Amino acid sequence: MDTITHNEIKKIIKKSLDNSMSYKEYRLLMAELIKNQSTTGLDKSVDMVAYTVLNEQRMKRWDKTVKVSEEAQEKIKSYKGDVTWLVLTESWCGDAAHVIPVINKAAELNADIDLKLVLRDENDALMQQFLTNGGKSIPKLIMIDNTSEEVLGTFGPRPAAATKLVQDYLAEHGVVTEELKEKLQLWYNKDKGQHTIGDLLELMELS
Repeated sequence: MDTITHNEIKKIIKKSLDNSMSYKEYRLLMAELIKNQSTTGLDKSVDMVAYTVLNEQRMKRWDKTVKVSEEAQEKIKSYKGDVTWLVLTESWCGDAAHVIPVINKAAELNADIDLKLVLRDENDALMQQFLTNGGKSIPKLIMIDNTSEEVLGTFGPRPAAATKLVQDYLAEHGVVTEELKEKLQLWYNKDKGQHTIGDLLELMELS
């Protein structure tokens, strides 16, 4: 890939922000997709549609049940930055369904954190600048200073503890299996968003 300048990256981010949506708009999009038996992304296969249906159920559950501890709430409320959390996602992505409702809960606690979402396949230029080990892994949160337009850091596609679970499994087995997917699902259900909140506090240098 050709080297890209700092200013060109800023332009890519701005273009994506101009086409971004709020969390509420993203949830409405999910509902519309379910109604039309469709999915976001380039792959409109039956499997991807089924993942979107499953993820709508997951997100609905997390929207209702995610708890942020009083200690974490106070830290997030005390944050003095003026930032945008720009998140690359797709409706079929299981990790996104578990992580983004938690990100939203955190962002809601501070008026100076503006959460915006964009679809990965519609924002490839942006995705190319924030790859994970060379891959287009999502969700990917990019924290942008609203004054300087500088990228302050990133988070994703998973909490660090979940990433370790996946890496350890791959080191032993070499491939992604249904067993790994089940292990990851159980991990998210047990964790209830707490490691995501912890990683976001680290991103904001509040941990």
